[in-house]
Amino acid sequence: MIIDGKKIASEIEKTLKSAIDKIHGRKPALAFILVGEDPASMAYIRMKKKKCKEVGIVSIDRELPDSISEEELLSIITEFNQDPEVDGILTQLPLPLHIRTEKILEATDPKKDVDGFHPINMGKLLLGETNGFFPCTPYGITILLKHAKVETKGKHVVIVGRSNIVGKPLAALLMQKREGANATVTVAHSASQNLQEICKSADILIAAMGNPHFIKADMVKEGAVVIDVGINRKDGKLVGDVDFDCVAPKCAAITPVPGGVGPMTIAMLLSNTLLSYQRSA
Repeated sequence: MIIDGKKIASEIEKTLKSAIDKIHGRKPALAFILVGEDPASMAYIRMKKKKCKEVGIVSIDRELPDSISEEELLSIITEFNQDPEVDGILTQLPLPLHIRTEKILEATDPKKDVDGFHPINMGKLLLGETNGFFPCTPYGITILLKHAKVETKGKHVVIVGRSNIVGKPLAALLMQKREGANATVTVAHSASQNLQEICKSADILIAAMGNPHFIKADMVKEGAVVIDVGINRKDGKLVGDVDFDCVAPKCAAITPVPGGVGPMTIAMLLSNTLLSYQRSA
């Protein structure tokens, strides 16, 4: 089975649009901060803004030169933090080298941190609290598994990749004592020994290392579920971290790239923005 993330995201977006259409008065608003002119970042912002428009979320743009100082960027974030008509703040990463990413993420009001990257929201996630915001890609993966009726309880999940954006928060989400989690989680990475054996022990294998076609058929056990988080450009086209054509025949279920995890990430961003609006009402 191919898990159609695009279709699942579309269903979520329809539900969000229906909820937002019923709002009288001010609609939810998401502020986008883009520093510089990185083509990939510009494309991501365009995609996110398009989806905001489709569901009825107001986009607020702040496009800044990459020469902007850290202090100037912090003052813009403070301005959005204090604006009662802004529900979410998204600073597109990566930032220029002279700006400390952690400083910017920490400056964002945790109550408007719809990306879920603030240390307070990360801490709440680890503790199993649900009154913060979950990071969009890990959250999207858990919803994807739920919609695809993939059981996680008692299953061995192997996550290849330990980033702060995907690997670490996803491990924390899937190990929680609640429905849609309760998994036994292994996080593998570049320093892991016997990586092939670790991957092959997975009931659910999640590839999130940003290495095109890294996961081969001999790393996947028969009947596993494979979730491909990678988005890489190879020979002019988008590919995942999984060698889809040779891995798919072994899988009970697999996500494609594109059209798998990517659309879910955006759907969760929209969902978090509406949630922020509802909490502040």
